[in-house]
Amino acid sequence: MSFIAKSVDIPKIAEHDSELSVSSYVQAKDNQEKVDNPQLNAENYKTEEKINALRGDFAIIVNEIES
Repeated sequence: MSFIAKSVDIPKIAEHDSELSVSSYVQAKDNQEKVDNPQLNAENYKTEEKINALRGDFAIIVNEIES
């Protein structure tokens, strides 16, 4: 983890109602993974199709066992 130091002038502190909270002056870096939603949705759709096909196969096997 890298650390940052930041100096803030008194007028700038006054603009923030003398708030000395770090988050008032420094924003955290966004480390979230970027997701390609259309691609993810396509992959989910294919997975759902496979699951539904397996459910159908499973139902056939159960019917064969029960009869």
